[in-house]
Amino acid sequence: MTTLEGLVLRPLGREFVLIAEDAVKINFRKIISLNESAAFLWQNICGTQFELETLKQLLVSHYGIDEQLAERDARQILDKWIEVGIVVR
Repeated sequence: MTTLEGLVLRPLGREFVLIAEDAVKINFRKIISLNESAAFLWQNICGTQFELETLKQLLVSHYGIDEQLAERDARQILDKWIEVGIVVR
């Protein structure tokens, strides 16, 4: 999987938002906001090839949580990113 090109992560208060820049044409029906954990993941995988396992290991190493919880959280985030079209397989 990879992230959609042309998206830039910007802080907005205590959250983060993804903003389309350059030639990317995305029909945003709503703002894509990320919490701190999702923003951490995005910063670490943006523009790279990655898998669910990558996200899981990032959560485990950064937050010190167990692998089962990390996989559940990573799967929820990844499913949402795929659903809104900012990650492609």
